[in-house]
Amino acid sequence: MRFVDEYRDATKAQMLATRIAALCEPGRAYKFMEVCGGHTHTIYKHGLEDYLPETVTLVHGPGCPVCVIPMGRVDDAIHIAEQPDVIMTSFGDMMRVPGGKGSFLDAKARGADIRMVYSPLDALKIARQNPDRRVVFMAIGFETTAPSTAMTVLRAEAEGIGNFSIFCNHVTIIPAIKAILDSPDLRLDGFVGPGHVSTVIGCRPYEFIARDYGKPLVVAGFEPLDVLHTVYRILLQLREGRSEVENQYARVVPWEGNLKALRAIGQVMELRPYFEWRGLGFISQSALRVAERYAAFDAERIFQIPGGRVADPKACQCGEVLKGVLKPWECKVFGTACTPETPIGTCMVSSEGACAAYYNFGRFSRERVKEATRR
Repeated sequence: MRFVDEYRDATKAQMLATRIAALCEPGRAYKFMEVCGGHTHTIYKHGLEDYLPETVTLVHGPGCPVCVIPMGRVDDAIHIAEQPDVIMTSFGDMMRVPGGKGSFLDAKARGADIRMVYSPLDALKIARQNPDRRVVFMAIGFETTAPSTAMTVLRAEAEGIGNFSIFCNHVTIIPAIKAILDSPDLRLDGFVGPGHVSTVIGCRPYEFIARDYGKPLVVAGFEPLDVLHTVYRILLQLREGRSEVENQYARVVPWEGNLKALRAIGQVMELRPYFEWRGLGFISQSALRVAERYAAFDAERIFQIPGGRVADPKACQCGEVLKGVLKPWECKVFGTACTPETPIGTCMVSSEGACAAYYNFGRFSRERVKEATRR
Protein backbone atom coordinates (compact mmCIF):
# COMPACT_ATOMS: atom_id res chain seq x y z
CA MET A 1 0.00 0.00 0.00
CA ARG A 2 1.49 3.30 -1.06
CA PHE A 3 2.57 5.62 1.77
CA VAL A 4 2.37 2.65 4.18
CA ASP A 5 4.48 -0.28 2.99
CA GLU A 6 7.51 1.81 2.09
CA TYR A 7 7.46 3.34 5.60
CA ARG A 8 7.48 -0.07 7.29
CA ASP A 9 10.57 -1.57 5.68
CA ALA A 10 12.53 -3.50 8.35
CA THR A 11 15.82 -3.31 6.40
CA LYS A 12 15.59 0.48 6.17
CA ALA A 13 14.69 0.63 9.86
CA GLN A 14 17.88 -1.26 10.72
CA MET A 15 19.91 1.09 8.51
CA LEU A 16 18.42 4.10 10.29
CA ALA A 17 19.14 2.49 13.66
CA THR A 18 22.80 2.15 12.67
CA ARG A 19 22.98 5.79 11.60
CA ILE A 20 21.26 6.92 14.78
CA ALA A 21 23.75 5.01 16.91
CA ALA A 22 26.65 6.58 14.98
CA LEU A 23 25.36 10.10 15.76
CA CYS A 24 25.21 9.53 19.53
CA GLU A 25 28.15 11.05 21.37
CA PRO A 26 29.86 8.69 23.86
CA GLY A 27 28.85 9.40 27.45
CA ARG A 28 25.92 11.64 26.50
CA ALA A 29 22.29 10.82 27.24
CA TYR A 30 19.49 12.19 25.05
CA LYS A 31 15.86 12.76 25.96
CA PHE A 32 13.30 13.60 23.26
CA MET A 33 9.59 14.18 23.74
CA GLU A 34 7.03 12.89 21.28
CA VAL A 35 4.26 15.41 21.81
CA CYS A 36 1.52 13.47 20.04
CA GLY A 37 -0.11 10.37 21.50
CA GLY A 38 -0.30 8.87 18.01
CA HIS A 39 3.50 8.76 17.94
CA THR A 40 3.56 7.00 21.31
CA HIS A 41 1.36 4.24 19.93
CA THR A 42 3.52 3.91 16.80
CA ILE A 43 6.67 3.65 18.92
CA TYR A 44 5.37 0.83 21.10
CA LYS A 45 3.21 -0.96 18.55
CA HIS A 46 6.22 -1.39 16.26
CA GLY A 47 8.87 -1.74 18.98
CA LEU A 48 10.79 1.32 17.79
CA GLU A 49 12.38 1.97 21.17
CA ASP A 50 14.32 -1.26 20.68
CA TYR A 51 15.95 0.22 17.56
CA LEU A 52 17.42 3.07 19.58
CA PRO A 53 20.57 3.10 21.70
CA GLU A 54 20.12 2.93 25.47
CA THR A 55 21.30 6.53 25.65
CA VAL A 56 18.27 7.77 23.67
CA THR A 57 15.08 8.04 25.72
CA LEU A 58 11.68 8.96 24.33
CA VAL A 59 9.13 10.47 26.71
CA HIS A 60 5.55 11.35 25.93
CA GLY A 61 3.91 14.73 26.20
CA PRO A 62 0.43 16.21 26.54
CA GLY A 63 -0.62 15.56 22.94
CA CYS A 64 -3.69 13.47 23.78
CA PRO A 65 -6.69 15.84 24.03
CA VAL A 66 -8.85 13.35 25.92
CA CYS A 67 -6.06 12.79 28.45
CA VAL A 68 -5.58 16.45 29.32
CA ILE A 69 -9.24 17.29 29.93
CA PRO A 70 -9.72 17.88 33.68
CA MET A 71 -12.30 15.95 35.67
CA GLY A 72 -14.29 19.10 36.37
CA ARG A 73 -15.03 19.61 32.68
CA VAL A 74 -16.32 16.03 32.45
CA ASP A 75 -18.65 16.77 35.37
CA ASP A 76 -19.83 19.95 33.64
CA ALA A 77 -20.64 17.97 30.49
CA ILE A 78 -22.56 15.37 32.50
CA HIS A 79 -24.48 18.19 34.19
CA ILE A 80 -25.56 19.44 30.75
CA ALA A 81 -26.45 15.92 29.60
CA GLU A 82 -28.75 15.41 32.60
CA GLN A 83 -30.82 18.52 31.84
CA PRO A 84 -34.37 17.98 30.52
CA ASP A 85 -34.75 17.35 26.77
CA VAL A 86 -30.98 17.28 26.15
CA ILE A 87 -29.18 14.88 23.85
CA MET A 88 -25.42 14.92 24.51
CA THR A 89 -23.23 13.67 21.66
CA SER A 90 -19.57 12.75 21.90
CA PHE A 91 -16.70 10.97 20.24
CA GLY A 92 -16.30 7.40 21.46
CA ASP A 93 -13.06 7.89 23.37
CA MET A 94 -14.79 10.37 25.71
CA MET A 95 -17.45 7.90 26.80
CA ARG A 96 -15.36 6.23 29.53
CA VAL A 97 -13.30 9.22 30.68
CA PRO A 98 -13.86 9.47 34.43
CA GLY A 99 -15.03 12.65 36.12
CA GLY A 100 -15.80 13.23 39.76
CA LYS A 101 -19.35 11.95 39.18
CA GLY A 102 -18.48 9.08 36.90
CA SER A 103 -18.22 8.91 33.12
CA PHE A 104 -20.59 9.49 30.22
CA LEU A 105 -21.38 5.77 30.29
CA ASP A 106 -22.29 6.02 33.97
CA ALA A 107 -24.53 9.02 33.28
CA LYS A 108 -26.11 7.15 30.37
CA ALA A 109 -26.85 4.24 32.70
CA ARG A 110 -28.58 6.69 35.05
CA GLY A 111 -30.89 7.77 32.22
CA ALA A 112 -29.10 10.58 30.39
CA ASP A 113 -29.41 10.52 26.59
CA ILE A 114 -25.74 10.41 25.53
CA ARG A 115 -24.88 9.20 22.04
CA MET A 116 -21.60 8.41 20.35
CA VAL A 117 -20.93 10.13 17.02
CA TYR A 118 -18.08 10.07 14.53
CA SER A 119 -18.32 13.73 13.54
CA PRO A 120 -19.94 16.96 14.75
CA LEU A 121 -21.98 16.77 11.54
CA ASP A 122 -23.53 13.58 12.95
CA ALA A 123 -24.59 15.61 15.99
CA LEU A 124 -26.07 18.27 13.70
CA LYS A 125 -28.03 15.56 11.89
CA ILE A 126 -29.45 14.39 15.23
CA ALA A 127 -30.48 17.99 15.98
CA ARG A 128 -32.17 18.22 12.59
CA GLN A 129 -34.07 14.98 13.29
CA ASN A 130 -35.09 16.03 16.82
CA PRO A 131 -36.26 19.66 16.63
CA ASP A 132 -37.97 19.40 20.03
CA ARG A 133 -34.73 18.36 21.79
CA ARG A 134 -31.58 20.35 22.60
CA VAL A 135 -28.58 18.61 21.06
CA VAL A 136 -25.10 19.35 22.45
CA PHE A 137 -21.82 18.23 20.90
CA MET A 138 -18.92 17.62 23.29
CA ALA A 139 -16.21 19.36 21.27
CA ILE A 140 -12.72 18.18 22.19
CA GLY A 141 -9.34 18.03 20.50
CA PHE A 142 -6.45 20.21 19.49
CA GLU A 143 -6.45 22.41 16.40
CA THR A 144 -6.77 19.15 14.46
CA THR A 145 -10.49 18.76 15.17
CA ALA A 146 -11.41 22.40 15.82
CA PRO A 147 -12.04 23.19 12.11
CA SER A 148 -14.73 20.51 11.80
CA THR A 149 -16.44 21.89 14.91
CA ALA A 150 -16.25 25.43 13.54
CA MET A 151 -17.61 24.40 10.15
CA THR A 152 -20.50 22.57 11.82
CA VAL A 153 -21.46 25.72 13.73
CA LEU A 154 -21.40 27.66 10.45
CA ARG A 155 -23.58 24.97 8.85
CA ALA A 156 -26.04 25.13 11.76
CA GLU A 157 -26.28 28.90 11.42
CA ALA A 158 -26.78 28.68 7.65
CA GLU A 159 -29.56 26.10 8.03
CA GLY A 160 -31.18 27.88 10.97
CA ILE A 161 -30.86 24.89 13.32
CA GLY A 162 -31.37 26.61 16.65
CA ASN A 163 -31.46 23.51 18.87
CA PHE A 164 -27.78 22.66 18.27
CA SER A 165 -24.88 23.83 20.43
CA ILE A 166 -21.34 22.80 21.33
CA PHE A 167 -19.63 22.41 24.69
CA CYS A 168 -16.22 23.66 23.60
CA ASN A 169 -13.13 22.02 25.08
CA HIS A 170 -10.73 22.53 22.19
CA VAL A 171 -7.16 23.17 23.36
CA THR A 172 -4.12 24.59 21.60
CA ILE A 173 -0.76 22.87 21.45
CA ILE A 174 1.75 25.73 21.55
CA PRO A 175 1.03 27.02 25.11
CA ALA A 176 1.26 23.45 26.44
CA ILE A 177 4.69 22.92 24.85
CA LYS A 178 5.84 26.25 26.29
CA ALA A 179 4.61 25.23 29.74
CA ILE A 180 6.68 22.04 29.50
CA LEU A 181 9.75 23.96 28.36
CA ASP A 182 9.36 26.31 31.34
CA SER A 183 8.83 23.46 33.80
CA PRO A 184 11.73 22.65 36.15
CA ASP A 185 10.65 18.99 36.28
CA LEU A 186 11.95 17.98 32.88
CA ARG A 187 15.00 18.66 30.74
CA LEU A 188 14.63 17.82 27.07
CA ASP A 189 17.06 17.79 24.16
CA GLY A 190 14.49 17.97 21.36
CA PHE A 191 10.97 17.30 20.18
CA VAL A 192 9.30 14.84 17.86
CA GLY A 193 6.76 17.38 16.61
CA PRO A 194 3.06 16.53 16.34
CA GLY A 195 1.89 15.53 12.88
CA HIS A 196 -1.89 15.84 12.99
CA VAL A 197 -1.97 19.27 14.65
CA SER A 198 0.63 20.53 12.19
CA THR A 199 -1.60 19.71 9.20
CA VAL A 200 -3.71 22.63 10.45
CA ILE A 201 -1.31 25.08 12.13
CA GLY A 202 1.76 24.31 10.00
CA CYS A 203 5.36 24.44 11.22
CA ARG A 204 5.96 28.15 11.72
CA PRO A 205 4.37 28.34 15.23
CA TYR A 206 7.12 26.04 16.56
CA GLU A 207 9.97 28.36 15.57
CA PHE A 208 10.14 29.92 19.05
CA ILE A 209 11.20 26.53 20.44
CA ALA A 210 14.38 26.53 18.37
CA ARG A 211 14.96 30.27 18.57
CA ASP A 212 14.23 30.97 22.26
CA TYR A 213 14.95 27.60 23.89
CA GLY A 214 17.61 26.16 21.60
CA LYS A 215 15.75 22.87 21.11
CA PRO A 216 15.37 21.21 17.71
CA LEU A 217 11.88 20.13 16.66
CA VAL A 218 11.10 17.89 13.71
CA VAL A 219 7.45 17.44 12.70
CA ALA A 220 6.98 13.71 12.20
CA GLY A 221 4.69 11.32 10.39
CA PHE A 222 3.17 8.28 12.05
CA GLU A 223 4.75 5.30 10.32
CA PRO A 224 7.76 3.51 11.88
CA LEU A 225 10.33 4.93 9.45
CA ASP A 226 8.86 8.41 9.95
CA VAL A 227 9.62 8.28 13.65
CA LEU A 228 13.10 6.76 13.25
CA HIS A 229 13.97 9.28 10.53
CA THR A 230 12.79 12.08 12.83
CA VAL A 231 15.02 10.89 15.69
CA TYR A 232 17.91 10.73 13.21
CA ARG A 233 17.27 14.33 12.06
CA ILE A 234 17.10 15.62 15.64
CA LEU A 235 20.38 13.92 16.51
CA LEU A 236 21.96 15.27 13.33
CA GLN A 237 21.00 18.81 14.35
CA LEU A 238 22.50 18.29 17.79
CA ARG A 239 25.71 16.83 16.33
CA GLU A 240 26.03 19.82 13.97
CA GLY A 241 25.22 22.36 16.69
CA ARG A 242 21.99 23.46 15.04
CA SER A 243 18.58 24.16 16.53
CA GLU A 244 15.89 24.38 13.86
CA VAL A 245 12.33 23.40 13.00
CA GLU A 246 12.20 20.79 10.25
CA ASN A 247 9.30 19.10 8.52
CA GLN A 248 9.79 15.36 8.07
CA TYR A 249 6.07 14.94 7.32
CA ALA A 250 6.13 17.19 4.25
CA ARG A 251 3.97 14.76 2.26
CA VAL A 252 1.05 15.83 4.46
CA VAL A 253 2.01 18.96 6.45
CA PRO A 254 2.28 22.32 4.64
CA TRP A 255 4.74 24.73 6.25
CA GLU A 256 2.12 27.48 6.59
CA GLY A 257 -0.68 25.10 7.62
CA ASN A 258 -4.23 24.88 6.31
CA LEU A 259 -5.27 28.50 5.87
CA LYS A 260 -8.95 27.73 5.22
CA ALA A 261 -9.16 25.67 8.39
CA LEU A 262 -7.44 28.40 10.39
CA ARG A 263 -9.87 31.00 9.03
CA ALA A 264 -12.83 28.85 10.09
CA ILE A 265 -11.44 28.54 13.62
CA GLY A 266 -10.76 32.27 13.77
CA GLN A 267 -14.28 33.09 12.62
CA VAL A 268 -16.18 30.90 15.10
CA MET A 269 -13.83 30.70 18.09
CA GLU A 270 -11.57 32.84 20.23
CA LEU A 271 -8.88 32.17 22.82
CA ARG A 272 -9.89 31.71 26.44
CA PRO A 273 -7.95 33.77 29.00
CA TYR A 274 -6.91 30.51 30.69
CA PHE A 275 -7.86 26.83 30.81
CA GLU A 276 -7.10 23.97 33.18
CA TRP A 277 -5.05 21.06 31.84
CA ARG A 278 -4.75 17.78 33.67
CA GLY A 279 -1.20 17.55 34.99
CA LEU A 280 -0.18 21.03 33.83
CA GLY A 281 -2.64 23.19 35.78
CA PHE A 282 -4.00 26.44 34.39
CA ILE A 283 -2.30 27.67 31.22
CA SER A 284 -3.12 31.09 29.80
CA GLN A 285 -4.60 31.34 26.30
CA SER A 286 -4.35 27.58 25.84
CA ALA A 287 -7.93 26.76 24.80
CA LEU A 288 -10.72 27.97 22.57
CA ARG A 289 -14.27 29.08 23.29
CA VAL A 290 -17.17 30.08 21.07
CA ALA A 291 -16.97 33.71 19.95
CA GLU A 292 -19.66 36.16 21.05
CA ARG A 293 -21.13 36.33 17.54
CA TYR A 294 -22.04 32.62 17.77
CA ALA A 295 -23.23 32.69 21.40
CA ALA A 296 -26.50 31.01 20.38
CA PHE A 297 -24.47 27.84 19.67
CA ASP A 298 -22.45 27.93 22.91
CA ALA A 299 -23.63 25.40 25.50
CA GLU A 300 -21.69 27.22 28.22
CA ARG A 301 -23.87 30.27 27.67
CA ILE A 302 -27.11 28.32 27.21
CA PHE A 303 -26.80 26.10 30.30
CA GLN A 304 -25.77 27.03 33.82
CA ILE A 305 -22.75 24.79 34.44
CA PRO A 306 -21.14 24.27 37.87
CA GLY A 307 -17.61 25.01 36.65
CA GLY A 308 -16.02 23.42 39.70
CA ARG A 309 -12.57 21.89 40.01
CA VAL A 310 -12.20 18.21 40.84
CA ALA A 311 -8.94 16.74 42.12
CA ASP A 312 -7.58 13.64 40.40
CA PRO A 313 -7.67 10.38 42.38
CA LYS A 314 -4.67 10.21 44.69
CA ALA A 315 -3.52 6.92 43.22
CA CYS A 316 -3.57 8.27 39.65
CA GLN A 317 -0.35 9.76 38.28
CA CYS A 318 -1.64 10.78 34.85
CA GLY A 319 -0.35 14.30 35.43
CA GLU A 320 3.25 13.14 35.75
CA VAL A 321 2.85 10.84 32.74
CA LEU A 322 1.46 13.69 30.61
CA LYS A 323 4.44 15.88 31.50
CA GLY A 324 6.90 13.10 30.64
CA VAL A 325 8.17 12.97 34.21
CA LEU A 326 7.06 9.35 34.69
CA LYS A 327 6.80 6.40 32.37
CA PRO A 328 3.39 4.68 32.66
CA TRP A 329 4.86 1.54 34.24
CA GLU A 330 6.25 3.71 37.04
CA CYS A 331 2.71 4.58 38.17
CA LYS A 332 1.69 2.59 41.25
CA VAL A 333 -1.65 1.43 39.81
CA PHE A 334 -0.61 0.83 36.19
CA GLY A 335 -1.70 -2.58 34.95
CA THR A 336 -3.18 -3.56 38.32
CA ALA A 337 -6.02 -1.37 39.58
CA CYS A 338 -5.85 0.73 36.40
CA THR A 339 -6.43 -1.10 33.11
CA PRO A 340 -8.35 -0.24 29.91
CA GLU A 341 -11.33 -2.18 31.34
CA THR A 342 -11.16 -0.41 34.72
CA PRO A 343 -9.42 2.93 34.07
CA ILE A 344 -8.64 5.26 36.93
CA GLY A 345 -7.02 7.96 34.80
CA THR A 346 -7.60 9.34 31.32
CA CYS A 347 -4.25 8.12 29.95
CA MET A 348 -5.57 4.55 30.15
CA VAL A 349 -8.88 5.40 28.44
CA SER A 350 -8.00 7.22 25.25
CA SER A 351 -6.86 5.48 22.09
CA GLU A 352 -3.96 7.98 22.10
CA GLY A 353 -3.17 7.68 25.82
CA ALA A 354 0.38 6.74 26.80
CA CYS A 355 -0.77 4.27 29.47
CA ALA A 356 -3.07 2.53 27.00
CA ALA A 357 -0.16 2.24 24.54
CA TYR A 358 2.15 0.71 27.15
CA TYR A 359 -0.55 -1.66 28.39
CA ASN A 360 -1.78 -2.80 24.97
CA PHE A 361 1.73 -3.41 23.65
CA GLY A 362 3.16 -5.09 26.73
CA ARG A 363 5.50 -2.40 28.08
CA PHE A 364 5.37 -3.24 31.78
CA SER A 365 9.01 -2.55 32.64
CA ARG A 366 12.18 -0.70 31.68
CA GLU A 367 13.60 -3.60 29.67
CA ARG A 368 14.36 -3.23 25.99
CA VAL A 369 14.97 -5.88 23.37
CA LYS A 370 18.63 -5.73 22.35
CA GLU A 371 18.45 -7.57 19.01
CA ALA A 372 17.31 -4.65 16.86
CA THR A 373 20.31 -2.49 17.70
CA ARG A 374 22.83 -5.32 17.47
CA ARG A 375 22.30 -5.99 13.78
